[in-house]
Amino acid sequence: MGLWKSAVEGLALSPLKTTGFWRGKRVLVTGHTGFKGSWLTIWLERLGARVTGLSLTPVTEPNLYTEAKIEELCDSRICDIRDAAAVNALVKETQPEIVLHLAAQPLVRASYRDPLDTFASNVMGTVHVLDALRGVDSVRVALLVTTDKVYRDSGDNRAYREDDPLGGHDPYSASKAACEIIIASYREAFLASQGVAVASARAGNVIGGGDWSEDRVIPDAIRAWEAGRPLEIRRPKAVRPWQHVLEPLSGYLTLARRLWQEAPLASAYNFGPAMTDAVAVRELVAMASDAYGGGEIECSEAAEGPHEAAWLALDSTKVHDAIGVRPRWPLSMAVEKTMAWYRAQREEADALGLCRNDIAAFEAAA
Repeated sequence: MGLWKSAVEGLALSPLKTTGFWRGKRVLVTGHTGFKGSWLTIWLERLGARVTGLSLTPVTEPNLYTEAKIEELCDSRICDIRDAAAVNALVKETQPEIVLHLAAQPLVRASYRDPLDTFASNVMGTVHVLDALRGVDSVRVALLVTTDKVYRDSGDNRAYREDDPLGGHDPYSASKAACEIIIASYREAFLASQGVAVASARAGNVIGGGDWSEDRVIPDAIRAWEAGRPLEIRRPKAVRPWQHVLEPLSGYLTLARRLWQEAPLASAYNFGPAMTDAVAVRELVAMASDAYGGGEIECSEAAEGPHEAAWLALDSTKVHDAIGVRPRWPLSMAVEKTMAWYRAQREEADALGLCRNDIAAFEAAA
């Protein structure tokens, strides 16, 4: 048992300690123009992978895709995952070996405003990606990213495990819970017999430099503080499993490598921080203000806006034990790295260089 545990802990060192695995691999990343997709593309290019990106154009201005010149790091294809024929044609053309599916409508409040688009992008978009893999002999691994919000809200303030019931009050959560069922169906009905290891990744709330999305607390803070305004928090007591964006991305890369070697590991996995890092929005923002060098905060105790879960945390024991993935940066470090990124970028530091520096520091943390 001691030898087995040591081997697993060695796997947790980094997907980057085995750079030879990724070198030359044909990797399709959907959603490469988004926040997480841009970071992932930078990392894969660093590892020597041959990345094809499939995504819509960036939806915010500024955005990390443009600031870091991601299109120079990959074969970037502007394509809508709601277009089944286009997705199918791109997969057939590029013959990927590993597929990392991140493209989605990712915002809870946006899903209330436009549920049809949310379901079309998240549910049918996922179906289109999975169906395009049928009959493509090159594909060995498909990892599809959902969310920590796929679980039915139990209201008992318990960290969710992978075998807990799926659900979703808001359209975003419901769409991602539906994706989990679809992913399992395609794995069992089609892709496992084809030799494709299909898994899903349920990640906690991520922070990191280069996120300018709407209705996310750190981007909202940056916008407010750079404009000299106080940050208004609508749900200061809401608890979420916060982690730096490199934590789940490292997990995805490690899981994909293991699935290449051990297809029976294909299933659903939580990727969350230590339980001590599931904290209230109020606490996260106070840490961010300190790390940024000051920033006013105004908290509203009223339940503004549509329903969102008050408490959310993930039990990541499964991925710890089976894959060897463990958190590296505590929340304090994640916040410090995030705010340092924005401070440096505000002073016109190179966005790609900032990301590469953070990746190097994260690798060293192992």
